[in-house]
Amino acid sequence: MSPFGKGLKFKPKEIMKQHRRTFIKAVGIVTGGVILAPGLAGQSAFAGPVEFSLPPLPYKTNALEPAIDMKTMEIHHSKHHQAYVNNLNKAVAESPAAQGKSLEQLLAGVSAFSPALRNNAGGHWNHTFFWKSMKPGGSMPAKDFANAIESGFRSMDELKKAFGEAAKSRFGSGWAWLILKQGGLEICSSPNQDNPLMDLAEVKGTPLLGLDVWEHAYYLKYQNRRAEYIDAWWSIVDWEEVSRRYDLAMKG
Repeated sequence: MSPFGKGLKFKPKEIMKQHRRTFIKAVGIVTGGVILAPGLAGQSAFAGPVEFSLPPLPYKTNALEPAIDMKTMEIHHSKHHQAYVNNLNKAVAESPAAQGKSLEQLLAGVSAFSPALRNNAGGHWNHTFFWKSMKPGGSMPAKDFANAIESGFRSMDELKKAFGEAAKSRFGSGWAWLILKQGGLEICSSPNQDNPLMDLAEVKGTPLLGLDVWEHAYYLKYQNRRAEYIDAWWSIVDWEEVSRRYDLAMKG
């Protein structure tokens, strides 16, 4: 009698076929979304993991109007930021020393890597940070951070004035930053997609707030009027998020 019960016969070939069907079904489930990273539909599940991916916006593309128009947000996020992600993954794949590192680890030692990795790692980090620095209608700073602003700049208006000057005076493309450095607040700017976390940054510190002053960030609405873009941007700054970053940085 078969060990599988009365009337049943042990058929190795049928068992192997069943195992094969089960395996294929399981792989099909995996390639349906567990192994494949976002944006890799249609690619093999065995093509290798993608280290970085484009994060979704924390709000709708029209949510920051009128300060930032919907079309600019759509292009900025889905085209420009996506390109940085794609090119970063390519640069990491071409650099064994970069593989397995977090984005922050890459930035901390970016001088050891290629210009392509530097530019695209910075572009990915900067934009991810930028999206989270804004919210519809803006918000107010928490008490501790408000006190730090008064201590460092005398008032919020003075901070905005100094920050605005850094953003307006950055020649060509780049970023303006509010950072925490040795316990105090400081304002600086950086070229291209550099940021204060990089080991080769002109001014190093913990970023609390950053403004993109590349033309693609504002040109559809403001053309050459960068100052107008900067003034409008203050209405959507999420000071609650900036305060949270400040608290975390102060705790070390």
